[in-house]
Amino acid sequence: MSGRGKSQVWAEELGARLREGRVTRREFLRLSAMLGVSAVSSGALAACGPSAGGESTESVQLVYQDWRTDWFPGMAQEVLQQFHSNNPNINVFYQPDPENLPETMVEEMQAGTAADVFQGCCTFMPRWAQLGHVMDLTELIARDIEQSTIDDWDVAQYAAFRSTDGVRFALPKYRGGLALYYNKDLFDEYGVDYPDYNWDHEKYAEAMKALTHDRDGDGETDLWGSMLDISWERIQVHINGWGGHIVDPNDAKKSLLAEPEAMAAMQWIYDRMWVDRTMASFRDVQNIETRQAFIQGHVAMVEDGSWALKDILTNTDFRVGVAPFPAGPVRRATLATTDGFGIYAGTKHPEAAWELLKFLVSPEYGRAMAKANFLQPARASIVPDWSGFVQEQFPEKAAELDVAAFADGHIKGYSVTTEVFEQMNEAEPLVQEAWNKIFTLNQADLSLMEEVSSKIEASQ
Repeated sequence: MSGRGKSQVWAEELGARLREGRVTRREFLRLSAMLGVSAVSSGALAACGPSAGGESTESVQLVYQDWRTDWFPGMAQEVLQQFHSNNPNINVFYQPDPENLPETMVEEMQAGTAADVFQGCCTFMPRWAQLGHVMDLTELIARDIEQSTIDDWDVAQYAAFRSTDGVRFALPKYRGGLALYYNKDLFDEYGVDYPDYNWDHEKYAEAMKALTHDRDGDGETDLWGSMLDISWERIQVHINGWGGHIVDPNDAKKSLLAEPEAMAAMQWIYDRMWVDRTMASFRDVQNIETRQAFIQGHVAMVEDGSWALKDILTNTDFRVGVAPFPAGPVRRATLATTDGFGIYAGTKHPEAAWELLKFLVSPEYGRAMAKANFLQPARASIVPDWSGFVQEQFPEKAAELDVAAFADGHIKGYSVTTEVFEQMNEAEPLVQEAWNKIFTLNQADLSLMEEVSSKIEASQ
């Protein structure tokens, strides 16, 4: 072996697998123990560890888990070089999210093999916190995070990272904002005014009707006015606009899904889809995702977020516009995603993990994500930088694009975030099954929500 021992060969193989994302957290821990910390540090982690300059024998190995999308791992490992330069005793191994993240992470947390620092969002990250698997950051925030930084984040998003029992389980990764994309060419063709900051749901419905057509003359609609995802947060935004809620803000065990405000909002969606037929159902567009229905010209508008911006700008062959989400009859509301970074409660290195998390929520990391794939920054102060990255990469398509529409809820304070029941494991499947019957399949009417609401409360 030309003087190389078996441990060195294994270390080099592990290093190659780490760089290619072909090793799991469990394998990493097992092989690290087998090889010894020194072999792993000097060989396997050379690509993502600190540069030469004298590593302490007490160096810490952390696993950071995040998106497995094509662009993210390379961006993360490149920016992490700055973290390693500033923290020479902390080695960070980047691990892509596992398949079926919400459930797999619970299994790994229970087994003691979860990543030290990870990302999560939506309804599943609060569930991890409810199960006691995420470290409480409250005291660390009070010690190290300035109020000016907290004020830079969306107040609704920041509040969403605190569970009902007071555990602060995450800090903002990025803030995806929901808005209304529209096809300027189709609006011009049918003489419809572009949506603006004054649009409400009444104007929205009128525009949908004017933009729904049988374009090929075969007697079947092939262009619909708009479309939305039949998912928890997307329907919730409409309910909030009617002044309602899915979860009682004062009692996370109580469902408000059957209250008049929520029922009226859901009825508005149902009527657009199945009475007016001006809002496409997933069956209408052969079950492709909403952004693809927009890109392919099946819908003139789509309710989607800043997370879809690069895909839409890259793949559309028409002029794209963006407007703030239409106001509801009672209030204006738009979604702020709850994508955040948390620390595994079972980490062996909480202080080192906290140092890494602080770096991940820094302006530097936010700018890197914004530049790489147009992720909308969690910090309001770097939204202008993000807008500049969009303009730079798409000078023609983004020339008249109101990118700031995605940040309107952040700046003006009308964002809402995912409403979470105390026991989401029980509630979410009940709601999603009912909505599938009502909105996707048209096999039930809204009265089903009364039964669902009662079942949710019985499960809490």
